[in-house]
Amino acid sequence: MSLPLEEDKIFSVTEISQTIKAMLEGALAGVAVEGEVSNLKTAASGHIYFDLKDANALISAVMFKGYARGVKLKEGDAVLVKGDLSCYIKSGRYQIIVKNISVQTRGNLYLEFEKLKAKLTAEGLFDEGKKPPLPPWPERIGVITSPTGAAVRDILSVLKRRARNLEVIIAPVLVQGEGSKEQIAQALKNLNKLKPAVDVILLGRGGGSIEDLWSFNEELVVRAVAASRIPVISCVGHETDFTLTDFAAALRAPTPSAAAELVAQSARDTIRHVAQLNKMLTQSLSLKYERLNARFKMAAENKIFKNPSLIFTPKEQLLDDLTQQLQKAVTLRVKDAQTRVKNLTRRLSALSPAAVLKRGFSIVRRLDDGQIARTSLKGEKLTIETSRDLFEVETI
Repeated sequence: MSLPLEEDKIFSVTEISQTIKAMLEGALAGVAVEGEVSNLKTAASGHIYFDLKDANALISAVMFKGYARGVKLKEGDAVLVKGDLSCYIKSGRYQIIVKNISVQTRGNLYLEFEKLKAKLTAEGLFDEGKKPPLPPWPERIGVITSPTGAAVRDILSVLKRRARNLEVIIAPVLVQGEGSKEQIAQALKNLNKLKPAVDVILLGRGGGSIEDLWSFNEELVVRAVAASRIPVISCVGHETDFTLTDFAAALRAPTPSAAAELVAQSARDTIRHVAQLNKMLTQSLSLKYERLNARFKMAAENKIFKNPSLIFTPKEQLLDDLTQQLQKAVTLRVKDAQTRVKNLTRRLSALSPAAVLKRGFSIVRRLDDGQIARTSLKGEKLTIETSRDLFEVETI
């Protein structure tokens, strides 16, 4: 599928995204991709979202719940996925829709990352209560980064645009490779000794692979960040990259530019933000009032409020109906019980001794003790009871 490239034709964003989606799904269906899991999230719906990355690139992935049942993933898992390449039109982001996934082994660097993270966490190095607070209005900012990288240019560009009055002190260091961890740790110590002191330190670099960012996972650097009495904003890599300095720092910013924006917030920005909030609050209250007023008018015009008896009359009629039904039910139950009593009385009477005598039977008892005689001895005196008579006899 392709877009008709007519002269002066203007396409909508949706048309472009739909075309890209169709091209991807047509050309790359049923692909197999291997990589490392990162930024793992499981939604309440049961869908699993994650990024699949290698040393140089990253692709978004989604595994819908129909395929995700029983799948257990962890950050850093090395996996082989099979699925279809597509485009999520809402954000214009291409992604792989995973239909099958097999977990292989976890990367050695990730395992080392987790091991050191667990160790430093147990020591309390990442406790929020131990971190110095960020200053509300910083005047002097220290920046630890490569003097030739994109990060320093981004930071200076943002500060120049948003807060020209800020004084910036750059501590140039290697941000990867041999000697970088020692330089970064030393720069942190030097800025903490500087007179007059800086108010906040930005520590970061541009994005890269886990290997490129590893200096910021080194124990020497992480401990230096945690020991800094000046608050450190960690801004290492891109938004999806995480390093151990992020956990030790007073704050993590997703990018170096974002870190610069955080420290460059001016009073004018705050006032503008408060004004916007005030406007939103006023609009919200006005809308709430209009909705409540409309509901009140609707309720006031409702026939129930004009004639409240409409609420009770149907209920009273229903009560009468239920009372009649209950009376009928009770009457039927009483009649049924009376019939059962008569039947039981008749059956009980038929089994009484008097009824047995009326059928021609007699009761023979010993005269001396009145007990029923089932056998008798010669010359023993007995009484014989019939339905009409009672007389004495003597056996022979």
